[in-house]
Amino acid sequence: MRSLFLSWQAWAMLSAVFAALTAIFAKIGIENVNSDFATFVRTVVILAALGLLLAVTGHWQSPVTVSPKSWLFLVLSGLATGASWLCYFRALKIGDAARVAPVDKMSVVLVALFAVLFLGEKLSALHTLGIGLIAVGGVLLVL
Repeated sequence: MRSLFLSWQAWAMLSAVFAALTAIFAKIGIENVNSDFATFVRTVVILAALGLLLAVTGHWQSPVTVSPKSWLFLVLSGLATGASWLCYFRALKIGDAARVAPVDKMSVVLVALFAVLFLGEKLSALHTLGIGLIAVGGVLLVL
């Protein structure tokens, strides 16, 4: 069991489960709440939970040990995350969770594309087929 939680696959699957729960909980939670305020509440909860996790595990890292390049890309990642969350909650506010969440997961296709273009990663034929099928599924959900 210990080796299971040392694999990226297990953590990625847990991420998918929690992302699915996020959509369901958020759709219920934003019923009578402004979507931007809901995003703010979500962010405060995440900050508190991560602060507690860092305190309990002792994984706090001094900010001065982080390189300027890492700071730049972590800040950019944070800005992209915030923009994504704002868009996601707004979409959930006006659309069905069963349609919004899968379209949001078109990010999987974009990550693969950006990883090839900007990170020089290689995709096998099987991975390319899988990414293509996800893209086709996303388009079908939009129609």
